[in-house]
Amino acid sequence: MNAERIERLCLDIDLRLGELWHQAFAVDDLDGWSLEAIGDFMRCAYGLGYTDALTEAVPARLFRDHGYKLPVRVAR
Repeated sequence: MNAERIERLCLDIDLRLGELWHQAFAVDDLDGWSLEAIGDFMRCAYGLGYTDALTEAVPARLFRDHGYKLPVRVAR
């Protein structure tokens, strides 16, 4: 995978996480970034990813737009 492709994917994901980034940078002091706060931020980002995936107008668009193979679902 080349660096340009990774950068484009990162930018796309960052745009989807814009509001979370805004909240993260609103913390002015280093004390605001406790392990608990970092954990909260990561959980929000993870949950937002699931929400985005479930509500995409075109299923798997992020994968397709960036040239990734769709993962194969495994029956459990």
